[in-house]
Amino acid sequence: MATRVLQRTSNGFNLAKSRTHSAGQIAVLSRGLAASSNRNREDSWFKSLFVRKVDPRKDAHANLLTKNEESNLYKIQFHNVKPECLDAYNKACEAVLPSIHADKYYPCELVGTWNTWYGEQDQAVHLWRYRGGYPALTEVMNKLRQNKEFMEYRKERGKMLLSRRNQLLLEFSFWNEPIPREGPNIYELRSYQLRPGTMIEWGNYWARAIGYRQHNREAVGGFFSQIGNLYMVHHLWAYKDLQSREDTRNAAWQHDGWDEVVYYTVPLIQHMDSRIMIPMKASPLQ
Repeated sequence: MATRVLQRTSNGFNLAKSRTHSAGQIAVLSRGLAASSNRNREDSWFKSLFVRKVDPRKDAHANLLTKNEESNLYKIQFHNVKPECLDAYNKACEAVLPSIHADKYYPCELVGTWNTWYGEQDQAVHLWRYRGGYPALTEVMNKLRQNKEFMEYRKERGKMLLSRRNQLLLEFSFWNEPIPREGPNIYELRSYQLRPGTMIEWGNYWARAIGYRQHNREAVGGFFSQIGNLYMVHHLWAYKDLQSREDTRNAAWQHDGWDEVVYYTVPLIQHMDSRIMIPMKASPLQ
């Protein structure tokens, strides 16, 4: 009898040990599945930041993003002026640039000309439009070389500058075309250096987002680079003052969908910059 009791006890211990081992295996397996599921969700979320939502196209980005019925080319110039020469520089610009803008002999228009208020100091920014694209740009440059007044202005301007750079731009199809406006306004130029290969994705999101930013007529123009720093986007905004800028930007967050646009476009950006600019007297955008 004692032997049978010992056998039952031993069998009970073995059964309990087997159940405990099985339960442990199930727990480990469950934790593994849970961890795997969490990793899958995290991987899915991470990949969603970079997944393209456009169909593959065998076409240049410029042809997909611009107004195909038009062939406007833009040139933006950044001139860093010697601090002691800024007033003289502005007067020289105001004496020469409007005459080029008004002369139909040159197929170009001065869209706007500004001094940077906040951002890079002692800087001038000029934005030109060439109706007719690259041929119009070439025609203007060739004609200006024969313009003695302009060549003298350019010579004197060179003495006032520390550095200068420019970019050739196209305009996004879903943005307004910049047109003259009355002031007084301040202007913000927000510049985004995108990751290579993300321009179409940026355009898809902003084609929807621009609708959230039209209520106060703040949207002036949107452009992307063709020559110069590539994958560069410029958004130009107008506000009555800095407080109006703050109120308008905060109001955008009250629209359903704006938060999603910000969430998905921020990972596309490598670098971004903001300038607050004051129009010169000769600027069509006041």
